[in-house]
Amino acid sequence: MRTLTLIPANTNIRFIDRRMIFFWASALFIAASVILFAVRGLNYGIDFTGGLLIEVRVPGGADLGRMRRQLSDLGLGEVGLQEFGAPTDVLVRVQRQAGGEEAQQRAVDAVKSALGTNVDYRRTEFVGPKVSRELYWSGVTAVGFALLAILVYIWFRFEYQFGVCAVVALAHDVLSTIGVFSMFWFEFNLSTVAAILTIAGYSINDTVVVFDRVRENLRKYKKMPLADLLNRSVNDTLSRTLMTSLTTLLALFSLYFLGGEVIRGFSFAMIWGVLVGTYSSICVAVPLLLYMRIHKRPSGPVEDPEADAEETPQTP
Repeated sequence: MRTLTLIPANTNIRFIDRRMIFFWASALFIAASVILFAVRGLNYGIDFTGGLLIEVRVPGGADLGRMRRQLSDLGLGEVGLQEFGAPTDVLVRVQRQAGGEEAQQRAVDAVKSALGTNVDYRRTEFVGPKVSRELYWSGVTAVGFALLAILVYIWFRFEYQFGVCAVVALAHDVLSTIGVFSMFWFEFNLSTVAAILTIAGYSINDTVVVFDRVRENLRKYKKMPLADLLNRSVNDTLSRTLMTSLTTLLALFSLYFLGGEVIRGFSFAMIWGVLVGTYSSICVAVPLLLYMRIHKRPSGPVEDPEADAEETPQTP
């Protein structure tokens, strides 16, 4: 029985030889992400900013211009309207009102009075200032602890040099995701934080697979130059990496196009994370090992004493 193989067994793409191209491309992208975040910031959702969120459905389609005029004269401060999936669904965002719950309820009543009874009010949420600050710092803390835990895990499973390379690749994935959200002004909320944590887990899974092959080849090929050994390790796992990424993307694209507006931000973040996580595992984490002074020949049994006689495959 034949199995599906995307990459031929004797493939030898010279990833390590092109490492400076990858490093410069990643550095430029990360710099752009940091600049975008510093200058433009993020489109924080109500989870992080606090305020009112009212989801309405307007039969026959919503006239956002007319609705905006109806709400602009209420004196509620900043009011934003956004189509939510279908043209009949609209999200109304109202900034947090001064006062307690009674002030927020008055704002909700004012919005409902202005829009009338011909619309269907499907959801009303309020997030207070204390809760929004707690959610923001909880999200930051969760990402930070996740990166630290991954560093410790890789350190104990391999060596600390591997852990440093893995965390650099993960930071690359997280910062690039934030940059994309800032560039396209997608809403950044708790589901996005959940997506970032999921991206970290997915990316480190890819990285560990390649690192396992690197460790195996370090024991197997005693005289092979380190650059060739790393390149061989990447090519050995390339088919598995691409198959995993493609099957994951199939599910994520289905969620993005068919799952509705509620999880669209999460789905987009995951799609981007799978793409950039696959790239960073191959083109960032492994090439960085060249500069980390890893122990070229770790202790342990030699799996193939005659492997050193094998000729390193060369790209034509």
